[in-house]
Amino acid sequence: MPSAAGLYYFAHEAESTARPAVILIHGAGGTSLFWPPQIRRLHNQRIFAIDLPGHGRSEGVGHHLIPDYAQNILDFMKALGLRAAVMVGHSMGSAVALNLAVQFPESVIGLGLLGSGAKMRVAPDLLESASSPPGFRNAIQLITEGSYAPESGARLKELAARRMAETRQSVLHGDLLACNAFNLSDQLSKIAVPTLIVCGAEDRMTPPKLSESLRDQISGARLALIPRAGHMAMLEQPAQVADHLLRFLEAIPYRPGQ
Repeated sequence: MPSAAGLYYFAHEAESTARPAVILIHGAGGTSLFWPPQIRRLHNQRIFAIDLPGHGRSEGVGHHLIPDYAQNILDFMKALGLRAAVMVGHSMGSAVALNLAVQFPESVIGLGLLGSGAKMRVAPDLLESASSPPGFRNAIQLITEGSYAPESGARLKELAARRMAETRQSVLHGDLLACNAFNLSDQLSKIAVPTLIVCGAEDRMTPPKLSESLRDQISGARLALIPRAGHMAMLEQPAQVADHLLRFLEAIPYRPGQ
């Protein structure tokens, strides 16, 4: 994997300019591998799936505030010469995408928000568990138990939990603090780019009502509810989520070189 501005990333059709750049931003405690191949390799799309600081193969210690992660994305774009991009984020990553759309609208030409909300309160017991090394495993268990629909297989949950356990405890705790402090409820009207909202119909971490609120407050936004999926819809139903994303991306107005 190459790196730019200190962030390792996976690239698909990186040299193509026929379609806009798409930056995939993972959630708390995640890495670029939380985006399945069907999404990282979307047909005829220019994809950059990043590891945020302190996650995956990227160095650093992570942050405690969403705007700091947003600055990492801006630095990454500058390093690659990307003037603007479609931001596709999951959970904490969607908070980063929303922050960019509100604070740096010139850098965002579209939004894909998965497992999202205008604010993302974290359960006190999860914050407490993640705050110290002894509780780290319990925090991962709480996240895993709350993130999947009953139909999702045990092997999928086990693999995702194992990947999350590779993230340092302090980084996961910082991510959860960043989510808990995030709130753009009164600023969504500022967003004026094409927006797709994707939510698992059985999401318990960021329930569908939060996605419905986003749809109602972002002008022109479209909501796709994914059956038999929870908070990790892109892992639970990758083909469905990839199809929604591809149709959304293909419809975004774009001039080569924009």
